[in-house]
Amino acid sequence: MLRITKQSDYAIVLMTHIVSSEDRWLNASELATQAGLPQPIVSKILKFLTRGRLLESHRGVKGGYCLARSSSEITVAEIIEALEGPISVTECIEESPGECSQEAFCRVRGNWQRINHVLREALSEITLEEMARPGSDALVTLGGREMAPDVMAG
Repeated sequence: MLRITKQSDYAIVLMTHIVSSEDRWLNASELATQAGLPQPIVSKILKFLTRGRLLESHRGVKGGYCLARSSSEITVAEIIEALEGPISVTECIEESPGECSQEAFCRVRGNWQRINHVLREALSEITLEEMARPGSDALVTLGGREMAPDVMAG
């Protein structure tokens, strides 16, 4: 089973809370309360998202966090990469040659890279704006096959 980490999942949840409050800055404490998450984890995630240039932070009494760009311009892939690094099912990724001791002899590396590319492309097509809307009925296309969201979940 392929899964993103809890940290990436939480990051997407936090980002959707920020979308719903686009008109004001939210601090880590407010976001932790809204999302029902521990504040230390929220603070850590917000730092990663700020370093990834997805959030802007402002210190002070009325400080907090807001989106660095429109929610329609931020993708799920960018959020995951801000926390996890390059999206990949295996260590066979184009950006890191030499990571695997079997690389020179691997017969499936090219196919894994194709799979990694398709996965990243699919996640790049889903925006934060879409994630912030409950129950989207949009179809996702993976490798030429259309799948309804309820089919993918089960």
